[in-house]
Amino acid sequence: MRLLKAGICSGLLLAAAPAFATSVDQKLLDTLLANGSITAAQHAELSGDLAKEQRKAQSEAAKTVKNEDLVAMQQKLAWATNTQLKGDVRVRYENIHIEHEKDNGGRDKDRQRLRARLGAFTQVNPEVEAGIQIASGNGKDARSTNQDLDDYFNKKELWLDLAYIDFHPLQVPGLKVFGGKMKQPWVSLGDVIWDGDINPEGVAASYSRKWGMTELFGSAGYFVLKDNVDGDGVQFEHDLRLYQGQVGTRFYPGDSFKVTLGGSVYAYDNASDSAALRVNGNTTDQFRLYEAFGQLDVIGLPLPLSLYGQYAKNGAARGSDKDQDAAWLVGFMTRLFDIGVDYNYRDVQRNGVVGAFTDSDFASGFVGSRGHKVKLKYDLGKNFAVGATYFLTESDVASRFARDASANALQLDVEAKF
Repeated sequence: MRLLKAGICSGLLLAAAPAFATSVDQKLLDTLLANGSITAAQHAELSGDLAKEQRKAQSEAAKTVKNEDLVAMQQKLAWATNTQLKGDVRVRYENIHIEHEKDNGGRDKDRQRLRARLGAFTQVNPEVEAGIQIASGNGKDARSTNQDLDDYFNKKELWLDLAYIDFHPLQVPGLKVFGGKMKQPWVSLGDVIWDGDINPEGVAASYSRKWGMTELFGSAGYFVLKDNVDGDGVQFEHDLRLYQGQVGTRFYPGDSFKVTLGGSVYAYDNASDSAALRVNGNTTDQFRLYEAFGQLDVIGLPLPLSLYGQYAKNGAARGSDKDQDAAWLVGFMTRLFDIGVDYNYRDVQRNGVVGAFTDSDFASGFVGSRGHKVKLKYDLGKNFAVGATYFLTESDVASRFARDASANALQLDVEAKF
């Protein structure tokens, strides 16, 4: 009897078109009952089985449609699943006091500031990533994304801070090729040469490779600072350009230490034609910077400890202060009672680095300066922190009225990241 029922139901389902399954199948059962081929009890039982089969078929069809819709939706939204949104908001109180400067002279500051950044970073395919970021800022200054809380609640400006393509071929693991306005592609263990907010523009490549416990890394780049800087034509040779190269290594000389060592070259073409490049105390109009840097991470101590240093020399300095051609920094990082501590001392001579690109906070961004930086940071919660930074410095040029003037600053920060 069960075989008969299954055969009848299957035959009816196969014989009937899906759109008319219910009406046609029921008519066939009615006809079989009328002809005496099946009894009334069999008719009722077969009708129930047929209804179950139809509900099962409809359910399977619905699942198929849902799966197809889901696949189609995933394909349409693939870019979204491969995209990360990252950003941060920082509110800062800042006090700057430069000895002998007048309170209304423009260099002493007592102000509140904010910084806002939002970026979208997408894995276009397994070999290509693209990134775009907007950021706040009082102006186009490459060294700062801060804005003063000022101007009668007027709206704040936003700038294009990043726009780059990152190509990393699968055939060459460790290689990345960048184009556009990018994050600094070189390793930087101090901010004597480069302020951390600077995002260079041009093309660059970086490479890293590990052999056991040793890693080699390097980078090279070509960056355009100003087109036709000398006014003699739009050809390549008339641009203000930066060529950059770096090599370095990370290795473990023992179980308790990790060492990072490296060197860099930053060479500028046509720098003598750019007054905008030699600012904030520079007196030379030529720059070819050689850098050496290193860091020692001590492992296994009750407190984490990192010692770091940076040395730079301008091999192209000229003019009356050509002997003031070096800059150096030494410091350490640790953590005390959940408070991150970063301290360094530096001496930045007048022509040791490019005044337009050195740290904008140390001695108010002027070269010809020396002194201390202490930074403390405490995490109140996940991605939420408070911090304090103090600069105790002396500068030859920060004050317009005296040499060797103190240039001190205090920054208090509240920062949220997402």
